[in-house]
Amino acid sequence: MTRRFFIETFGCQMNDLDSEKIAGSLQDAGMLPAGDASEADLILLNTCSVREKAVQKVYARLGEIRHRKLRQSDLLVGVVGCMAQLEAQQLMRRAPFVSIVAGPQKSRIIPGLVQRAGTESTPVVDLRMDDEAESPEIPHVARNSPWQAGVTISEGCSRACSFCVVPFTRGRERNRPAGAIIREVEELAARNYVEVLLLGQTVNSYRDPESGLSFAGLLRRLAGIPGLTRIRFTSPHPGDFTAELLEVMVSCPQVCNQIHLPVQSGSTAILRSMRRGYTRERYLETIRRIKAAPRPIAISTDLIVGFPGESEADFRDTLTLLDEVQFDSAFSFKYSPRPNTKALELPGEVSEQEKGRRLMILQEQQRVIQYNKNAAYQGRVVDVLVDGRPKSRFSLAGRTTENKIVNFDGPDSLMGRIVPVLIGGFSANSLKGIRVEEGQEGQ
Repeated sequence: MTRRFFIETFGCQMNDLDSEKIAGSLQDAGMLPAGDASEADLILLNTCSVREKAVQKVYARLGEIRHRKLRQSDLLVGVVGCMAQLEAQQLMRRAPFVSIVAGPQKSRIIPGLVQRAGTESTPVVDLRMDDEAESPEIPHVARNSPWQAGVTISEGCSRACSFCVVPFTRGRERNRPAGAIIREVEELAARNYVEVLLLGQTVNSYRDPESGLSFAGLLRRLAGIPGLTRIRFTSPHPGDFTAELLEVMVSCPQVCNQIHLPVQSGSTAILRSMRRGYTRERYLETIRRIKAAPRPIAISTDLIVGFPGESEADFRDTLTLLDEVQFDSAFSFKYSPRPNTKALELPGEVSEQEKGRRLMILQEQQRVIQYNKNAAYQGRVVDVLVDGRPKSRFSLAGRTTENKIVNFDGPDSLMGRIVPVLIGGFSANSLKGIRVEEGQEGQ
């Protein structure tokens, strides 16, 4: 019997790429993708464990799947990825019907685990850490998009931020050889991919294990590949943002003029407790260098409120940082205690009610900043890579090089193309426009 599989992905863009790798391996083994979970006899949940909310979403989904498993005994259910790596024993206690439990970086061996799970009465578990630099490489990737592709350049993280579980789920940082990365991107460009997204936990700490080539040097090499229009990367660490990287972003138009630079807090005291490796002032110095560059570069960030020991004064430092930087966008969250992390030992717990209050204040302040930033696009013509359909009255959606979402009307034939759009409206989260027809750009 040929199995039909369905993968549900929770978490970040790296998880999205991991799911594409798993799907490619399963298809190479002769299995077929299902259009919906209801059509599958193999359901894999590819999980995230960065925040407790992401973990609870997985358990809620498993509760739904359990009812189907009671009706369909041959259904195989697997939980893979970071959550599986971090809390496998708890997972198997709470969801004993799960047949496969495997950590990240297991794309190559998932087909074998599925085969074993079909014949064994106990869960098939693989939580071994792979320390090989080549582990992110896999010959078969089932890309979800024919014009945008993620490319792993490193796995794991060697930093020790006190709130983060990544070192426990993906291990220490391992960098792929630059030659392998360049070959993969060249192949994508030859297949007419328009945009690549370079992925790593601290992507700008990359250094080629063979030649010592820096991340900035790798970017410059990739920017020279014929046919490749856009290069993005995420997520860089502020401590590794170099003058060389800024110079490449300025001088290479293929590198998108947008950077996601997670600050996490505006308070030096809290940054020290977080073990981030920089101060508020050092972060702001980096921001000033970026803003002084001859090429305008949009800046986004991550923020945590309610970290242990965060006082009202520390929180105000974060609010004043928002005012000073004027981020184009920000992902903000309440602090979530995670297993094995040093932050669990810190005093000064902030109540959930207070975390919620601070998060609401921060998000409202950032919403106003984003609204004003987006207002500056009114009347401008921007180039948009069309990559989807919005949940609105418009028929198409895409992103500018600054990663601004633009909604507009147009035919499906524009999907995957970069088209000029005249911005005629905006909100805090997106822009609205009218497609500029050929010959109209200068009018």
